Amino acid sequence: MITKKKIEAYALGQHISMSAHKARRIIDQIRGRSYEETLMILELMPYGACYSIFKLVYSAAANASYTLDSDETNFIISKAEVNEGTAVKKIKPRARGRSFPIKRPTCHITIAVKDISLDEYEDEFMTRINESVYNQSRGGFWGRIWDKK
Repeated sequence: MITKKKIEAYALGQHISMSAHKARRIIDQIRGRSYEETLMILELMPYGACYSIFKLVYSAAANASYTLDSDETNFIISKAEVNEGTAVKKIKPRARGRSFPIKRPTCHITIAVKDISLDEYEDEFMTRINESVYNQSRGGFWGRIWDKK
């Protein structure tokens, strides 16, 4: 049976206080790039939103290196998306006792990191055969197969 292995890890940042439009401008630049190239781009871009995205990319890579147990040089940014969050609403007092609404937009950013060195699918039958061949001692059926020339 062929099973799909987990080769992706992600980081999710919710209610980040910036507009989704400003975050998308940066996310579009890093989507599909390697992890090291992404960090370099985010450090050199002159936008304030880069810091929050930098932290999320770093967190996604840390999650991937822990869960997938692989090296960070093999990571690419497989999915990067920005969704609008709720707007924080405040009231500013104006002249003659009136009020003026202030809306501060928030956004939700999802960064997924993929390890390109791992295969996406795994053949479970072949894995069991390989494990039984290498883990078993020279006795039994497998021992007779390997002894013949």
